[in-house]
Amino acid sequence: MGDAEQEKPGRRGIDRRTLLIGGAAAAVGTAVLAGDELGRLWWRLPGVVKKRKEGEVDAPGAQWIAASDYNWRRADRPDDYEIDRVIIHVVQGGYQTALRVFKDPGHGAAAHYVVRKDGHIAQMIRELDVAFHAGNRSYNERSIGIEHEGFVDQKSSFTAPMYAASARLTAGICRRYDIPVDREHIMGHVEVPGTDHTDPGPHWDWDRYLRLVREERDRPEQPKPSTKPEKKA
Repeated sequence: MGDAEQEKPGRRGIDRRTLLIGGAAAAVGTAVLAGDELGRLWWRLPGVVKKRKEGEVDAPGAQWIAASDYNWRRADRPDDYEIDRVIIHVVQGGYQTALRVFKDPGHGAAAHYVVRKDGHIAQMIRELDVAFHAGNRSYNERSIGIEHEGFVDQKSSFTAPMYAASARLTAGICRRYDIPVDREHIMGHVEVPGTDHTDPGPHWDWDRYLRLVREERDRPEQPKPSTKPEKKA
């Protein structure tokens, strides 16, 4: 299950810290403030908002089901934070359980995606935003979290359709952000520094999973079907 990052979850939009930084910049000049911080936050100032389409998904075929605003924070990744990790989670429960808790503003955590046993995928947070899923702020900012229904102590939780769908999802993420397909960059929640979680557990087949991810990554992308009407002879 996802875990909150080590800060208070914030609502979407401009937070108090951002407004303070913007005010300080106007008062003392950008040279006094950290350039990196300003570079990450400029787009959150009034009048500078990244265009977004409600319900848009990053992964083809995913179903949009929005997580609570309190379980993630707005960002402009990879422009403000480099994405170089995929973190694998297991719910310790069913698909509906994950959806319910990630939509709960009191839960304080959510992953970008949830994968069901039959391979169905829900996207709950846009990839450009920071999900509170790893329990480590730095890893939240640099990663995309994928939750899977099931239990860490039940090998039967991890079905062939689930592995296949999750691998396609991870392969797409790796292509989009040029992430190497290896165990350093595709990791379990248990491997995040400072975590007290054990997922995905001993029954998650990493060799099988990475093989599937590599196969999907290397598969030629199918051309998008043309939307132009055919000309009559």
